[in-house]
Amino acid sequence: MLAKIMIFSSKCTIFGEIIKKIIVMTPIERRNELLANKVIKSLSTRHIDGYYCATSADAINKVLALMPQGSSISWGGSMTIREMGLTEALHKAGAYTVFDRDLAQTPEEVQTIYRQAFGADFYLSGANAMSEQGDIVNIDGNGNRVAAIAWGPKKVIFVVGINKIAKDLDAAIKRARGTAAPINTVRLNRDTPCTLDGVCHDCHSANSICNQIHIIRNSYDNGRFCVVIVGEELGY
Repeated sequence: MLAKIMIFSSKCTIFGEIIKKIIVMTPIERRNELLANKVIKSLSTRHIDGYYCATSADAINKVLALMPQGSSISWGGSMTIREMGLTEALHKAGAYTVFDRDLAQTPEEVQTIYRQAFGADFYLSGANAMSEQGDIVNIDGNGNRVAAIAWGPKKVIFVVGINKIAKDLDAAIKRARGTAAPINTVRLNRDTPCTLDGVCHDCHSANSICNQIHIIRNSYDNGRFCVVIVGEELGY
């Protein structure tokens, strides 16, 4: 009888903690968690690991926990991982071999780091958009990022703000091209039509950053891709 009471008490405590968590959440926080869990479930059917972190600080800790000390790490031009402080945290940790193109002094050094990324244990990236069904969309100008995502590094970890999730694949592509790309052309000071009015013209400008569109719909190598969804608006 005592054992049954203890089990019942334990279940009540767990249930109480769940209820308490739901109550203290704001409606936005609850919605973000529900949406993230839906996407994570979809990712699992595509052989892609997924995690949800409510804050950037939690996400940094999660990413660091996913990468054993001594690992080699590189990344692309993601504003998400820079904004949230992940790249800074990696340097401060002092436990990794980091190939950081932001520290390159010359264009030649940048190219060298691009190539070193293909042999890294981990490659970190944001996403221009994701669908609720688990499609991951990225657009590149010169292709170094989408190339590394597709093949090379042993594992790829995507860190994705909740604002990047779109209803379906079509909406994700539209978000990547119509929202992320125009903002990035302004950031990079590119001479393109969208820099002038913020609208995608489906152009073929020599300065276009929409030269290569990469869509992950499934993972052939089970576990190579991992997505950490953050319950904050991050990146573009």
